[in-house]
Amino acid sequence: MSDETPATVLAVDDEPDLAELYRVYLDSAYDVRVATGGEAALEQMDESVDVVLLDRRMPDMTGHEVLSSMREAGHDARVAMLTAVEPDVDIVDMPFDDYKTKPVTKEDLLTLVEVLLYRAEFDEHSQEFFALASKKATLEAAGTTGTDEYEELIERMESIRDRVDDTLDHLSARDAFVEVPSSVT
Repeated sequence: MSDETPATVLAVDDEPDLAELYRVYLDSAYDVRVATGGEAALEQMDESVDVVLLDRRMPDMTGHEVLSSMREAGHDARVAMLTAVEPDVDIVDMPFDDYKTKPVTKEDLLTLVEVLLYRAEFDEHSQEFFALASKKATLEAAGTTGTDEYEELIERMESIRDRVDDTLDHLSARDAFVEVPSSVT
């Protein structure tokens, strides 16, 4: 992605009106593609897609199946699960970067995409650390912390932390969770 070309966002939701609303929210700042199912999402996925906003529960393929297919095909776009499904420990091993429960506002969506694009500039270990931190925060918000999966997540974060300490030393909390520039909203 260059500074001259807007980032490409693929919004995937089986509710066409909601997918179109995401396009309206993001269209002024990004090149937005819309898919109303898992198969359609996979057809539209290519190396130019920077961010995927992925519904978790769809009739033809689940978001988890779509995400697995994207990763198996070698796509490394940043992915946010954007769903009405309350999170549970099953999210720990899903290879996404962030998890948001619907409904989301325009500002939520713009901030989410901006944060994911910013994180895409980090090295692989830092990206993994922030994805795990997002899952940890999601599980804590859902009250799902007294599980083996949650403890495993904490252990994974600690093992990665040593590898990313140098990067984290150079980042402030503001940098890691960047605010949307006023020019985007």
